Amino acid sequence: MTEESRTEKRRPPRDINLMGVDYYERYYQRTYLEWKKFTAGDHNIDMSVIPQEVFDCWMLCAEIGVDPFVQPCNEVLTGEALEELLNKNKEFIDVSRPFMSNLYRFLEGSGFMVSLFDQKCFVLEALGDPEENKLIRAFRGFVGACWDIKNSGNNAASTVILYKKPMQVFGSQQYIRLYHGATGSSAPIFSPDGDLLGGIVIFGRYYRANPHTLGMAVAAAGAIENELKIHRALSESQVASSYQQTVISSIQEALIAVDSSGRVTLINDNARKRFGLINMKVEGRNIRDIFSHENAQFFTLIENNEMITDTEVRISSHDFSGDYTLTCNPILSPDQNVIGKIIILNEIQRAKSMVTKMMGANANFRFEDIYGQNSRFLMTVDQARMVSQSTSNVLLLGKSGTGKDVFAQAIHNESDRKNGPYVAINCGAIPRDLIASELFGHEEGAFTGSRRGGNQGKFELADGGTLFLDEIAETPLELQTALLRVIEDKSVLRIGGTRVRPVNVRIISATNKDLREEVRKGNFREDLYYRANVFAIEMVPLKERSDDIPLLADYFIKRYASAMKKRIVRVDKKVMDTFMNYPWPGNVRELQNAVERMINYLKTSELTVDLIPDHIRHPGHTTEMREDSIEPQETERLMIARMLNQKMRKNRIAEKLNISRATLYRKMKQYDLI
Repeated sequence: MTEESRTEKRRPPRDINLMGVDYYERYYQRTYLEWKKFTAGDHNIDMSVIPQEVFDCWMLCAEIGVDPFVQPCNEVLTGEALEELLNKNKEFIDVSRPFMSNLYRFLEGSGFMVSLFDQKCFVLEALGDPEENKLIRAFRGFVGACWDIKNSGNNAASTVILYKKPMQVFGSQQYIRLYHGATGSSAPIFSPDGDLLGGIVIFGRYYRANPHTLGMAVAAAGAIENELKIHRALSESQVASSYQQTVISSIQEALIAVDSSGRVTLINDNARKRFGLINMKVEGRNIRDIFSHENAQFFTLIENNEMITDTEVRISSHDFSGDYTLTCNPILSPDQNVIGKIIILNEIQRAKSMVTKMMGANANFRFEDIYGQNSRFLMTVDQARMVSQSTSNVLLLGKSGTGKDVFAQAIHNESDRKNGPYVAINCGAIPRDLIASELFGHEEGAFTGSRRGGNQGKFELADGGTLFLDEIAETPLELQTALLRVIEDKSVLRIGGTRVRPVNVRIISATNKDLREEVRKGNFREDLYYRANVFAIEMVPLKERSDDIPLLADYFIKRYASAMKKRIVRVDKKVMDTFMNYPWPGNVRELQNAVERMINYLKTSELTVDLIPDHIRHPGHTTEMREDSIEPQETERLMIARMLNQKMRKNRIAEKLNISRATLYRKMKQYDLI
């Protein structure tokens, strides 16, 4: 069959009444002649017939070796490769499909086909009349087929990818002879970021070509781009909303937002839980309808347009009441008008816990850290373990250095208050005029030198946990009445304050004095003694548990050798003999200090007896610990060491010695007490 006969066969039937058919037929013939010249090797083309972009594409096809006379064998993805292609472009396809369907409804029955392709010219979706669909499948125009310029020459899809602008490729303008019977109108589709995603193409018989077809493709592409932008905006909005919800949920404080009329616009879960609003519709209601009328102070504060930061306020209702710090910031419009407020309520109890943690108010020792094998000592440990399961007050009795503070921490850590604060205070190391403020706190301006904004006392800081009152016998008599009232009422009144604050504190007291004798002398209140002495535990002095001395000494040797990075291969037997023959009036703390001093002076890998302090090696000279029989410097060292062991404050020690604080530190360094 000749080219002319094939052309005659391709002409539209004479009974088809289409406007412009004769024009397209003539244009087809003129274009076809130029194509024949080009494919025959004559590149002297009439550019009034062939557009520059078409000519450039023909040149490119010739350069890359596209054969215009054979049926192309397009690359076709199947199986996992096709599934991966469709999954990668899922959003693109899902967004485009409704617009393609809508476009096809206008074209249905007119012999056109609508296809979507990606930036590599792979077909992602195709819709068309059944008769045209069969033809397209024969030409590999189905989903998964590649229509790039290398596979299919310069069709409407490949030229859009090449030029990134709307293109219409008419019949014989296509380089491959097989496709001359069709015209494609295509438009590119760009992502919201401006990246080329692919395009949409409308294929039809060449004699049905119309400029409006290209306009329809451009309109559909624009609609798809707009929808992609909407999807992006919606996705970003959802992400932003998710971030917002996550941030709001992660805020531990109760957070409430209200508009200018007081209606709640936002509330976080912590606020719902804290104020019993879990099953209540809150948004849209006035905040005065949510909280009872008893909260007049709260309403007054939040209805003021001024910024409020950490102001104490009490929130009450029939279900709950509690003390909070209120922070309220206005929400401003672009023209600086107040359009709402953000209310943040932080439970004071939680704030106290955070403060005590930051202060290091925690117990480090557990019963597992207490070493000993003496039977009497083990009975004391068992008694303390039993006491830890109670909430009653405990009194630890014993000489200095017997481990009262260690037992107090272990009791706390074994109790159900172990996650609460552990606050310790040495009643004998605080000046008499400050101990009340330390224990009970004070309000701003309560006395000269009081802290601005007031200050929480140790009872408030220990709320929900344990308060260890060391050397309780040193508490001034006039303060013992107030201390008893706090223990009895479980509430505290700050110095200079008017509001009683409830506290839930377990008291562990300790003393090295005979409290019964102190009561008899009138130095300690009898009623306070009985309140503090619900459980009394007598510490065992080291001289009465001498079988524990080797165990403790070995522990301290290993501990300080490791801390000071010193290697000890051998401990002289005389060291333990000396330790066993010494009465240890300073108990475990004195043994600990002695070992620490020895390790500091150690220069070899053997711990020898000459490293032991003289007063331990020659106990006969210092048994009575008479300061007049000791060298003046040693007397001073012992005095400082004794006061440090009592956990007395440095400024108090300096005052007692009538020296400056700087001089005290110098002497402590001189005597190896730092």
